[in-house]
Amino acid sequence: MHPMLPEFPQARLVEALDVESLPVGAISRVLVEVAHDPLGGAQRLPVLVARGKKPGPVFGMTAALHGDELNGLPVIHRLFKRLDISRLKGTLVAVAVVNLPGFVNRTRFLAGVDPNHQFPGDPRGNLPRVYAHRLMDRVVRHFDYLVDMHTASVGRVNSLYIRADLNTPMAERMARLQRPQIILDDPPSDKTLRGCADELGIPAITVEIGNPQRFQPVFVKRAVAGMRAVLSDVGMLPRRPLGALPDPIVCSRSSWLYTDHGGLLEVFPRVVDRVEEGEPIARLTNVFGDLVREYRAPWPGVIIGKSVDPVAETGARLVHLGQITEDPGLRGPTSGPLAMPGPRGAAPQNDKPQA
Repeated sequence: MHPMLPEFPQARLVEALDVESLPVGAISRVLVEVAHDPLGGAQRLPVLVARGKKPGPVFGMTAALHGDELNGLPVIHRLFKRLDISRLKGTLVAVAVVNLPGFVNRTRFLAGVDPNHQFPGDPRGNLPRVYAHRLMDRVVRHFDYLVDMHTASVGRVNSLYIRADLNTPMAERMARLQRPQIILDDPPSDKTLRGCADELGIPAITVEIGNPQRFQPVFVKRAVAGMRAVLSDVGMLPRRPLGALPDPIVCSRSSWLYTDHGGLLEVFPRVVDRVEEGEPIARLTNVFGDLVREYRAPWPGVIIGKSVDPVAETGARLVHLGQITEDPGLRGPTSGPLAMPGPRGAAPQNDKPQA
């Protein structure tokens, strides 16, 4: 018998996920030990495991790697509640909350750092690196596929979009089957969960599901339908008709634009809006209401995400602007001169946008 906690009487306490030890034809709840708090109490990842009676792949889902990015939780809950286990082939595994300290403290961070840049971790490192190592070693390495669910960060909003390496056929297929608003061709960078999974040969995508610190039913519903489509495609669930949705906008690259001055910020376009080169996208005023800066799009593209925080210091984010693949001749982010020079131009940065 596995030990259990009184507050979670149906959940087994384990040191590592062992799919083969769990009953077939059932949904199990498992608490995987990953770290300890200063009192010596164990921190355990809440993991749902649906194991079908027929063999098949192990499909993994992760949510709340950033502790304040919550839309992935209801996606997992709704998918498992509506799952017909008798028709499932293989195993569906979902880590409902990855970043336990961040979730409790309502922050994206883990011990003051971004946990999505700590992989593959280090068993002898600091807390974030040990945490990342144990997540990979005790859970993720068992997966054949991975969908890592995120949202925008605090002070910003996102479209429903996907980061995927479109040069990897299975990752591209997973991205398109999700039918998001936007797909960003984004080969995984080092030290991210998606990048680490990719290095292990696990096809992986990142699904950005709207906005932080809230549940958004429309986006959750679309993400659940997308997950079911992917599970059907890999042979784990029966196929069923999908409702009509517009084709996603595919972006070959993207960049965040930043302010070069501080003030009160107003960003004009909405997410998924297309903008033309030179189109006004934002303005800054000072505390007396005087215009300080006006920012224009330095190239044509689509708004993937944007800032909604009106209090902006120098270097604050404006918009996450994507270069649209299907439109030939679009000029994307460069390291050269701005399309709109001087104080009217928004400074593009070629750093990796935060996930």
